[in-house]
Amino acid sequence: MAGKMASLCLFFLILILFPFITISEITPNETEKQTLLRIKSDWDNPNALASWSNLTFYCYWIGIQCSSNGAVISISLSNQGLLGVFSASICHLRSLSFLDLGNNNLGGTFPTSLYNCSNLRYLNLSSNLFTGDLSADIDRLSSRLTDFDLASNNVTNSIPPAIGRLTSLRSLYLYNNLFYGTFPAEIANLSDLQTLALAYNPFVPAGIPAAFGNLSKLSFLWMTSANLEGEIPNSLGGLPAMVQLDLSLNSLTGSIPAGIWNLKNLKFLYLYNNKFSGNIHLNGTIGAEFLEIDVSSNQLNGSIPESFGDLRNLSLLFMYYNWLSGEIPASIGLLPSLSDIRLFYNSLTGVMPPELGKYSPLRNVEVSNNMISGDLPVDLCAGGVFTSIVVSNNNMSGKIPESLGNCVALENIRIEMNWFSGDVPVGIWSATNLTTVVMHGNALSGTLPDKLPWNLTLLDIGNNRFTGSIPSWAPRLQVLNARNNLFSGDIPASISTLTSIKQLDLSRNSLSGEIPSGIGLLTTLMILDLSANRLSGEIPGEIGNLNFNYLNLSSNDLSGEIPASLDIPTYDTSFLSNPRLCSADAILAVRSCGRGFDGLSGGSRILFFVLGAMAIPIAMAFALFVVKDCRKRSEGSESAMWEVTAFQILNFTENAILGGLADENLIGSGGAGEVYRINLGSRVGEIVAVKKIHNARKLDSNLEKQFQSEVKILGSIRHANIVKLLCCISSVDSKLLVYEYMGNGSLDRWIHKTSGGQSEPLDWPTRIQIAVGAARGLCYMHHECSPAIVHRDVKSGNILLDSEFRARIADFGLARMIVKADEPNTVSAVAGTFGYMAPECAYTRKVNEKVDVYSFGVVLLELTTGRKANDGAGDHGYLAEWAWQHLQKGNDISDAVAEEIKEPSYMTQIEAVFKLGIVCTATLPSIRPTMKSVLDMLLWCDQMRNVSGVGRT
Repeated sequence: MAGKMASLCLFFLILILFPFITISEITPNETEKQTLLRIKSDWDNPNALASWSNLTFYCYWIGIQCSSNGAVISISLSNQGLLGVFSASICHLRSLSFLDLGNNNLGGTFPTSLYNCSNLRYLNLSSNLFTGDLSADIDRLSSRLTDFDLASNNVTNSIPPAIGRLTSLRSLYLYNNLFYGTFPAEIANLSDLQTLALAYNPFVPAGIPAAFGNLSKLSFLWMTSANLEGEIPNSLGGLPAMVQLDLSLNSLTGSIPAGIWNLKNLKFLYLYNNKFSGNIHLNGTIGAEFLEIDVSSNQLNGSIPESFGDLRNLSLLFMYYNWLSGEIPASIGLLPSLSDIRLFYNSLTGVMPPELGKYSPLRNVEVSNNMISGDLPVDLCAGGVFTSIVVSNNNMSGKIPESLGNCVALENIRIEMNWFSGDVPVGIWSATNLTTVVMHGNALSGTLPDKLPWNLTLLDIGNNRFTGSIPSWAPRLQVLNARNNLFSGDIPASISTLTSIKQLDLSRNSLSGEIPSGIGLLTTLMILDLSANRLSGEIPGEIGNLNFNYLNLSSNDLSGEIPASLDIPTYDTSFLSNPRLCSADAILAVRSCGRGFDGLSGGSRILFFVLGAMAIPIAMAFALFVVKDCRKRSEGSESAMWEVTAFQILNFTENAILGGLADENLIGSGGAGEVYRINLGSRVGEIVAVKKIHNARKLDSNLEKQFQSEVKILGSIRHANIVKLLCCISSVDSKLLVYEYMGNGSLDRWIHKTSGGQSEPLDWPTRIQIAVGAARGLCYMHHECSPAIVHRDVKSGNILLDSEFRARIADFGLARMIVKADEPNTVSAVAGTFGYMAPECAYTRKVNEKVDVYSFGVVLLELTTGRKANDGAGDHGYLAEWAWQHLQKGNDISDAVAEEIKEPSYMTQIEAVFKLGIVCTATLPSIRPTMKSVLDMLLWCDQMRNVSGVGRT
């Protein structure tokens, strides 16, 4: 017993003395301690360094690691909110070999005082605010340096050739800066280099140096959006250690070198979107989409060889948005590690590899917008982890394999615009994680279960042959499109449980019974289309509580009086072809209540017939007189002559447009005229927006120039993210521009809740989608049009949104053609909107594309902060100035973010877009990135949560 007590006492004694024993092994050094305190002082004694105190041993301070003799060998202070400039005192720590100051708010030019850190091996200054150039003598950094990370700063100009003399480097991260010069071929001298990341920099256009093929140890090459052009050098096929190769979002051309298919260690291959023109047009609503692709420019082309199957380690294959042709090799189906394949928007033919998924943990397949035929592979789910299949817009046929119904992890299925037939496997509706089902435009049949998957948010099965009743249970469903099927029976009253629904389209079926009053409880519903069914009874008054962007109850058998809240000009064509329906206010095309034939007594009916019979010949004679008189007036009046210039195939006449220019259709006005919303009625749901330019006898010269500018530009360009000009109607008196109608109005209505705006805030995924779409439109104008186009009035009010929140750039009245991209164009007057105008617009009439970049940067700040462009919060004037000051003062970006989008899972993206907005609104035009770089950065932000392997691995 005594022995046990002695042992126990000894154990506790060791525990008590252990900290002192550890400390005694490290010799304190007062010089090292004072140096650290000086560093703390240089950074204004931040709270993060509160543990750096005279009262404690410095080797135990946060972020500090010492050697046995008390020398500081490591400082690791990433993400500590450090402010100010780099402390030159750091290099007084002579033994320092590891320095990590990443993800802070340190600024100023690149610190050349680092040249004094002679033992430095690891240096991380990423995600800070460093500016200026890298010095030409950058090779004065420690010759022992193995890892150099300066990513995500604002460093400019060129990467100096001297960097090729840092021969110990194993990793070099310079991505996401503002290098607008060159990157040197001397990088090829870094024989030990394993990782090279130069992505997301606006370099001058250049080819990939063939000498990069000498980097025999290189395993990670990341050059996304680096302005690369020309062909991929064959030498890259001789890099045996390559694991990840990313050359996406560039202007590479030609075929893929055969050697690439021999990189046995390759796991991640990203060659997507090289010199894609961007001319994609998606017209119509869900279920009625048509695709046009302009492939006028050369892209990565050629075929994928059968030897591709030798890449036994390949996991991710992203080669979408190119011009690849031929068949997808069957050998791809034999790859044992393949988990994600994305080949959409190419020109691939043949069938999908029949054994795809059979031997690998396949998760995702996207091959939409090709010319692939045949059946879906039956073994997609064999690995048990399959989540997504996207084969839209191909020529595929046959039945959906029953095995797809066994995919317990299935989240997304998009097979629209093919020739699939037969019933949908019942098991698909049991996938608990299923969120998206888009099957429109096939020949699918069968019925749907009453209860749909809990997580389902989008169900689009329009233009098929489904029968039975409408499902009513899917609590998270936001879009239900079942138009043009064979559904019958009543609309279930339980449809009121779809409390998240935004769009409900059940048109062109055989539904009967009354409209459930519970639809009035769906407060998020913005689009309701029940047209062309057999619905009867009165319109429930509860529906009048909703604020629709689009409502169509036409071509039914509805009766009674239209609810007062819907009996307004906004819905004047929402009730066509319901003969027993009436309007208290006699809105267009609906009879007036109390005056219809059904309300007349017997004697009144006889009198009605007598008077009607007498009135007919009188009316005919009067009409003949009026017609003759109008013809005489028309022949003698030049102002009555209208000239139509069509830019699209039209299914309406100018008379249909002229008849809709009424006050009740007016939706906006400005200095250049009025804008009308006109429902043409030629086919259900066809609505156009008409911009009327001045109504005087003769346009003044300024308005005439604006008109000619808008017509010249919009009539000559085609892009999915630029508002479509259908036609121009001109007379001596007036000018009319007829556009496609954007159901969700302008962006500013949604983020600022302006007059007529919405109450529901936009979530972050929708905002980044809008930003990407608008950036695509501007990028097309700046980089793909010849001559280039400068908009000169980019703002949230000129970014329009369709029913699915896809963005369109609008209002080109102030746009100008730029003869050469590098030669500013002189304009006659200052133009634009205050808060969005670039500073140079105030002191020069010479502008280039950078004025649009500035304005778009303000839009990005609006999207992230929710503030208006002229909201500088006090003394800061405008939003751009306020945002810059907010960052310079060291405030957290999260404090500037709009409350409605503050979700932890999105904050990294939101903060990146906020920073991008600040970079775009730089005072000097030369510092601002190009729209191409802006688009690439937004795409990267949008893909951060979806694409694994992008970035450092």
